[in-house]
Amino acid sequence: RVQLVESGGDSVQAGGSLRISCAASGYISNSYCTGWFRQAPGKEREGVAMIYKGSGNTYYADSVKGRFTISQDNAKDITKSTVSLQMNSLKPEDTAMYYCAAGASHDSCSLTSGTYRSWGQGTQVSVSS
Repeated sequence: RVQLVESGGDSVQAGGSLRISCAASGYISNSYCTGWFRQAPGKEREGVAMIYKGSGNTYYADSVKGRFTISQDNAKDITKSTVSLQMNSLKPEDTAMYYCAAGASHDSCSLTSGTYRSWGQGTQVSVSS
């Protein structure tokens, strides 16, 4: 079972930047997707960005394209991985709890939460206007 630990959440002003990270451990093959979902109070959890370990292909929600960048370290290590989300030009609507998620996949990554079996505890990102 993959274990996920998030870090880096903080409070920032609109227009600012923040980098959050997810340390993944366990068996993480090249056929794994790892990335980020977020959930604001009273709203459903939504996919933000995912990365496919083997190819490095990335997937983004339309709301964050051009502002957020997902990246991974330890791409060749099957026992650990660090996935980071660089968030620029932050907006108040980006305020949410950000959760790291991981799961096996054949060749691409979904931004649907039901696809993923492993989840972290979350890290809070707050953006003030």
